Amino acid sequence: MTHVIKAPDPVAIPVAGTDDTFPVHRVFCVGRNYAEHAREMGHDPDREPPFFFEKHTSSLVFAPMPDGADFPYPQKSSDVHHEIELVVALSKGGNDISLESAYDHVWGYAVGLDMTRRDLQGAAKKAGRPWEIGKSFDHAGPIGLLHPISEAGHMSEGHIRLDVNGETRQDGNLNELIWNIPETISYLSGLFTLQAGDLIYTGTPAGVGPVVKGDILQGHVEGLSSIQITVT
Repeated sequence: MTHVIKAPDPVAIPVAGTDDTFPVHRVFCVGRNYAEHAREMGHDPDREPPFFFEKHTSSLVFAPMPDGADFPYPQKSSDVHHEIELVVALSKGGNDISLESAYDHVWGYAVGLDMTRRDLQGAAKKAGRPWEIGKSFDHAGPIGLLHPISEAGHMSEGHIRLDVNGETRQDGNLNELIWNIPETISYLSGLFTLQAGDLIYTGTPAGVGPVVKGDILQGHVEGLSSIQITVT
């Protein structure tokens, strides 16, 4: 049996310090997972159940420093925002994963950006429609090198920061996550059968804002390789 069209190329993220790659299956994202970000978006930061959305794997773009990658300003939008995030890569999956075993499912971590067409997202929210149109578009998920958990540790705390043109726009700590990594994995595994190759963008600290053409964004998480994109 043969494919009737050319099969798409697999999506894989390079592993830091090696020639190995991590094949990506799905990309999940946690919404409003830092209290100050929830407030700046007009929501109560009290610990309500987490919610999730997905980005398509074709949204991923590999953007490690020093060279980084271009981020073409997306179509049909005039208000595109940056959101710096820690990304978790899973080595195995399952349903109803316990908090105690959640870290056993983590392969490693990377720095990522959840680029957002805020105007399209806002219009979809107002109309009561799904808002993937604001989140899952070409180049919407810049990501850096993956670091194994054996090297990076559990990433329960650490500085997370985004600079735009050398000015710090977002500045926080991973210990400020409303739903930490084990809790996020456990909860998500009650909604989906998680699988090896899944990525989880864990949420963004306060300070999100618009980008314009010519901006250079540099994202950092303590202990991981940094990323860079240039808005073109």
